[in-house]
Amino acid sequence: MAAASGGEYARLSALITRQRRELDKIQAEAAARSVVDLARGMLMERLGCSPAEAQAQLEHLSAGSGTSVAELAAQITGQLTAPAPLDTGESASPPPDAQRIALAEAAMEAARDGDSLASAVLDEALAPAGAAALALWLTDPDGGLELAGQAGFRAQDVSRWRRIHPDMDTPAQLAASRGVPTWWPAGPADSEGHRTPLIGDWPQGARAVLPLPGSGTMLGAMEVCWPQPLASFAAPDQRHLTALAQVCAQALGTRLASGELAPDHRATWAFGLLDSVLGSALFARAIRDQAGQVTDFRISYLSRGFTDSAGRSAADVAGRPLTEVYPAVALPGGIYDRAQQVLATGETQVTSGEVIAVPAGEGLVAPVLEIRIAPLYDGVVIVWRRVDEVERLGSLLHQAQRLGRIGGWEENLLTGDVLWTEPTFALFGQPPGQPVPVAKLGTHVPVADRPVVENFRHALLQEKREAAAAFRIIRADDESVRQMRAYAEPVTDQAGMLVAVRGAYQDVSADYHTQVAFAATRDRLADSEERAAEEHRLALRLQQAITPRTAKPAQLAGLDVAARYRPAGPGNLVSGDWYDTVQLPSQQVLLVVGDIAGHGIDAVTGMVALRNCLRGLAITGAGPGALLGWLNSVACHLTDGIFGTAVCGIYEPARRTLRWARAGHLPPVLVRDGTARELPLPDGVLVGADPEARYQELTTELQPGDALVMFTDGLIEQHDGSIDDAVQSLLSIASQPVTDIAGFADHLMASARSDTSDDACLVAVKVR
Repeated sequence: MAAASGGEYARLSALITRQRRELDKIQAEAAARSVVDLARGMLMERLGCSPAEAQAQLEHLSAGSGTSVAELAAQITGQLTAPAPLDTGESASPPPDAQRIALAEAAMEAARDGDSLASAVLDEALAPAGAAALALWLTDPDGGLELAGQAGFRAQDVSRWRRIHPDMDTPAQLAASRGVPTWWPAGPADSEGHRTPLIGDWPQGARAVLPLPGSGTMLGAMEVCWPQPLASFAAPDQRHLTALAQVCAQALGTRLASGELAPDHRATWAFGLLDSVLGSALFARAIRDQAGQVTDFRISYLSRGFTDSAGRSAADVAGRPLTEVYPAVALPGGIYDRAQQVLATGETQVTSGEVIAVPAGEGLVAPVLEIRIAPLYDGVVIVWRRVDEVERLGSLLHQAQRLGRIGGWEENLLTGDVLWTEPTFALFGQPPGQPVPVAKLGTHVPVADRPVVENFRHALLQEKREAAAAFRIIRADDESVRQMRAYAEPVTDQAGMLVAVRGAYQDVSADYHTQVAFAATRDRLADSEERAAEEHRLALRLQQAITPRTAKPAQLAGLDVAARYRPAGPGNLVSGDWYDTVQLPSQQVLLVVGDIAGHGIDAVTGMVALRNCLRGLAITGAGPGALLGWLNSVACHLTDGIFGTAVCGIYEPARRTLRWARAGHLPPVLVRDGTARELPLPDGVLVGADPEARYQELTTELQPGDALVMFTDGLIEQHDGSIDDAVQSLLSIASQPVTDIAGFADHLMASARSDTSDDACLVAVKVR
């Protein structure tokens, strides 16, 4: 640290003397508090009272004897030998004011919020003395006041006075910021037509505004209003209200610490920004005397990344005066003087040097720092970082250039000097100390790329504008070719004359080769997508030919028949869902629904093959069990890997019976008298799985008005549920009287829930 002048030593000496006086005062106050605590405990034991009542008794005896509480406590702890002088009889009972404070303190413990707390104080301690209203204010981070609790005021007043601006001249601001109480027995003494803004509807009533003392600073203010003027505020009245303010401050401070009560800190966002700064940051609020002059700054907030030069924790620094934590800031022209200038002018200041020194052992630790001081609210923000961090940042920049394969450069056109960073030499394969000027850049690129380089130079040097270009370079060391991207900007003087150019080169060879590979892959993918789209269109045409979309019901041998098909969503491959309804030469009706495994052209061609095969086999007059057996043989022996499910039925109109069988498919649903039920499940595996499979055949008698539904699983299947739950849901949907078979089929298609993005089809018939 530089040698200090005589004036600086004198100032430091005065500072140390003042701090010693403050330390002696603190030690004396601590000793006094210890004696008072001991005396209060002795009174609690002798009188059997609470701590608050014991404190009130001490204050009462102090007022009556004309001695201070500390002196009285010393007398009690040294002379109290018998209970007679402190008898609990009428003469030793606390005065009414002390009783009211004790009652208010007890009521505040049960208060649920700030308003309840204020009501307790007003009802128990102030209303008996004629007070009409009470307001409790808490100090915001920006120096404003927030209404934490109130009682006795109109709702309109409460709404308007939720917050007091820091620059608003009110008694509450004076008490909270400077610790100065206000005693108005008959309202404010207005002058020259100026009216002091006040909460409440009693401009001529008495008013007392007192500070709420906190730990090291003012917590806020207490404002008490009377509807009528008073003769005066006598000394006992002032002591009573001061004691009440201390009780309120203690109650509010306890609730603030526990999180049960907090003002609306709208300004805390600014402190959140300090957590993101690079380095250490603190906010120090101005400490002012009664005249409003700044006497110091109290450290109120520390950033998340705060690091103390002496290794002290944030708890050891927060809440203390700036000159106490960092004595060297009080040197002439130091941080303290600059902070006062910033607070007065509102202009940010930047300085560097050994300016924040802290005690360490026998001397001072004074790291070299770069410091910024900026105004914020009624205080300043001080941000600093070690100067050696500049070197660290330079190393980080170097690593970033290496990892990104970037090299910076600058060329002075007046002197011809060319400055390259170390990574730039590595990009070009140039020996250190031999940078390439922009004018000779064309000699390091292939002939085909020289026009690109020339355009880059022309835009930069002739048109004097920012330029970018992509070209290849031939490295000087191994003559390999690299793909390079260049960025540059001109630098002009105040007259607009071009004096320098600067920019960066980046090796993008890896990206270039990747883009070439991606382009080739995209071309191959486009061909594959085109072929897939063509196959999709062909499969869709085949499926539409086999499963026509018609909404009109058909009438076949005493049956009203409605068939429906629901394709998968856009972008999904078509599947092998199919159905068939045809009247046979025997006047019987073939009803069949099937689902071929898979999607796309293979599934659709397999569906076409099996459907046409089954229709041809049905001409023989065989039953549904035999038809599925033959269809299974075809799938096993005459096709290439076709698997599928199906339910096949033959309706006999003369007897109104349905003979049916299934191959791994869900059974039909019968709707009779508005109730749907699932038909019994006959044996039968899916076609194409077992050449020796046999299919059980069942017969179901139908009645006029009955409806029968055959469907594929794509109608009801869900990813997150079992097939049994899905069937039960379909039975619930289908349980209704069936009058119009077409409307019934539409209802099932619209209401059945499925999330598998699969095709679905159904055949619904009604017996006439």
